[in-house]
Order: sequence, then C-alpha cells, then structure tokens
Amino acid sequence: MMPFVRLLQVNIGSTPDVVAVRQRARQIAGLLNFGVQDQVRIATAVSEVARCAYGRLAGGRATFAINVQQRPAQLRVMINAEGAERPQVALVEGEQPTATLDGALLTAQRLMDDCTVLSATAQELRVEMNKSLPPARETLDLAQIGARLAATPVQSTYAEIEQQNRELAQALAELRERQDDLLELTRELEDTNRGVVALYAEIEEKAERLRKADEMKSRFLSNTSHELRTPLSSIRALTKLLLDRMDGPLTDEQERQVAFIASAAGDLSELVNDLLDLAKIEAGKVEVTMAPIRVGEMFSALKGMLRPLTRNAPVELVFVEPPPTVLVSDEGKVTQILRNFISNALKFTEQGQVVVRLLDEGEHRVTFAVTDSGIGISPENQQLIFEEFSQIEHPLQRRAKGTGLGLPLCRKLATLLGGTVDVSSAEGAGSTFYLRLPAASP
Repeated sequence: MMPFVRLLQVNIGSTPDVVAVRQRARQIAGLLNFGVQDQVRIATAVSEVARCAYGRLAGGRATFAINVQQRPAQLRVMINAEGAERPQVALVEGEQPTATLDGALLTAQRLMDDCTVLSATAQELRVEMNKSLPPARETLDLAQIGARLAATPVQSTYAEIEQQNRELAQALAELRERQDDLLELTRELEDTNRGVVALYAEIEEKAERLRKADEMKSRFLSNTSHELRTPLSSIRALTKLLLDRMDGPLTDEQERQVAFIASAAGDLSELVNDLLDLAKIEAGKVEVTMAPIRVGEMFSALKGMLRPLTRNAPVELVFVEPPPTVLVSDEGKVTQILRNFISNALKFTEQGQVVVRLLDEGEHRVTFAVTDSGIGISPENQQLIFEEFSQIEHPLQRRAKGTGLGLPLCRKLATLLGGTVDVSSAEGAGSTFYLRLPAASP
C-alpha cells in the first residue's frame, strides 16, 4: 500500500486560486472529521503559505494527501511553486497584501502540528505541513471523500469573504467568552491574593510574638539561673563544711541526710548551668575561642575529672590513646560535649565499658566517639533524645535522674563549633555518640 493517498490538487496561479485553496482546505478538514476550530486553523495555515507562494513565483500548486502509514493518520499538505520570480505589481482593490515567507511559516507552525520548508530558492518553494487526524468514529472512505470533493464546487470570492467574516465573528465570540473567563479568574486570584496577604500578615504577627516569647524565655532562664547560682553555691559550701566535720562530729543519720542535700544541690547546680548555657546560646551571647587542641592532654584531663564517677562502679571508663591530630576548636566546649556524652554513658551502663576514642575519618574532619555497653536506644527515640526536656521511658532512667537538657545543649554547642552530633544505637545493645568537627576553625 502506498504511504500517501492523494485527495486533491489545486493550482495556484491567481488570487482566486489562493481563495480556492483556502476553501478546499476547509472542505477537506470537514470531511476528515476535524472540528470547526481545527478546520479554520488548517484553512488559514494553507492559505497563508499558498499566498506566499503565489507572491514569489509564477506558478504553483497545493496537494492534499493522507499519510496512511502514520499512526494516527495525518493530513499532509504540500505547497510547491516554481518558475520565474514574480514581479511586484500594484494591488487591485480588495486584494490582500502578499504574505512574507517568515510570517506565513510562523502562522503555519502555530496552527499545524508541523511545518517544514523543503526548499526556498529564487526558482523554487516547497513547503510541507502536517496535521494528525482526529480519532475516527468510523473507517474513513478516502475514495468517497475524493468523490465528494469533486462534486463540491468552489464558492465565489464574495462567498469566501462572507465565510471568513463568519469565522472571524465566531472567533471574536470565543475570545469574548475567554475574556470573561479570564476576568472571573482574575477576580478570584485577587480574592486569593488578598487572603494570602492577610495570612502572611497573621504569620508575621505570630512570628513576632514567638520571637518576643523566645526572647522572654531566654531572659527568664538567664536571670533565674544567675539568681539560683548564689544560694546553690552557699548550700554546696555549707554541706561540704558539715561533711568535713568543720563544726563538729555528725551522727550517721545526720551525715546521710547532709549527703542527700549535697547530691540534690549538685544535680540542681548542673541543671542551672545547662539552662544558663542554653539561654546564652539562644541569645547569641556565647563566645567561641578557637585554639589548637592537644587531644591526648584533653583525654587525660577528662579521665581525671570523671574518675569519681567510676570509683567502686562495675563500669570501666577507657580512653583510647589518640593518634597525633591537629584540631583547632574551643577546647572548653569540646570538653563539655564529651563530658556530657561520657556521664550519660556511665549513667545508663550497668556493667561493661565506656570507651572514648578519636576516629580517623579524613584529614579535614575530626570525629570523637563515646561507646557504651548500656541499655541502648530504639530507632524511633534517637532523635527524641536531642530535644529539650525529652527523656526515654526506662526503669534505669528513673534511677538516673536528669532533665533532658544535656544532649540538646551538646547539639547546639557542636553547631557553634561548625560540627554535628549524632548517635548510632540499638535497644539493648549499647550506643555510640559521635562528635564531628572540622579539623580547622570554621
């Protein structure tokens, strides 16, 4: 089967021929079940290219065919013009100006599926246009279409102008309808924009309230912490004097009660210090002092500082000798983070080891790891522990008192140092807390 079935060929040698090409294009589009709008599009595209061909060269033709091998099938229109270049003549009254090639091609490309210039010289112009056929409700009888075209006469130029006027009026009506739809849509968008503007204003107002509330919270925490430090220091000093027998001997019961007071004052003092540190960080008043850190010396200081927590305990605290490493950071804040990790590990480890080591993860990053053999943390709780005042329900948690401020404080301190903290753990299988810092100051 031939790939193309020719339906009709129309000569282009005069202005009436251009009109006839437009009429035939619309008739063929109607017989091929194109909608009214597509019929107008096809007729306009074909007539614009035909008018351009007529204006450039002496003779030409328009060939209408169906590409039956394409799926879906396509209407193919070929405009061929050849011969001597047509001289420019004055237009007669009522004749439309000759279309430029670029303008005609731009129109055809917008109205058809594709438009291709096969040749454009001083002696030849060949343009191919294609438009996919709409889904057919029944099989097209191309022979019958050809017969109907042969039996359908070409209307007069006056009738074609009337037809174009009707098409223009219909297009204007559709444009007005679309304009009304656009106006309605514009009004809806304006209403939506007003709602969005109001919503943004409300959000900004609430954000300002939250900012002020956060400032008040930070100020309250800071002031309260300062006010609590003085009496707490007095309580701890007095309990130490009593336990050291500076004012005379104590009975066993008195010593036990004073020890409870000292322990409670120590816990409260840690809470006050954590609250004060958090308030300073949130207020942006924390100073970071960057300096070279000797990791081995820092480990030795931590070991001595935490030795009382492991005295007479079934848990061994192990510091692995670190390799020579250059770390530029704030030693006090790094020590505070590691001390918090280690004290938590000791609290929640009933027996075994707590191991502190420096990991080798590349020359641009320094990673500290604190590994314990304690109760572990389930995956769903591993982010919860870094939220303020959050604690995990566990029998050992009730014995190891805390406020849930230590790990959130560690995360904020690590962020100040340009690093991160995270945890790797499984319930019942221990935990490893990591502090990752840049090797040089951020």
